[in-house]
Amino acid sequence: MRYAASEKLEIIRTVEQSSRGLRRTLGQIGMPRSTLYHWYDR
Repeated sequence: MRYAASEKLEIIRTVEQSSRGLRRTLGQIGMPRSTLYHWYDR
């Protein structure tokens, strides 16, 4: 699934602000960590 730039930024901010931790937050969203790290690299 492709995400718009605004959606990517929203997901990144959600993960960064979450008190649940990276794995748990991404698990709830349904996104692999590798995708998030790929976005960070860009």
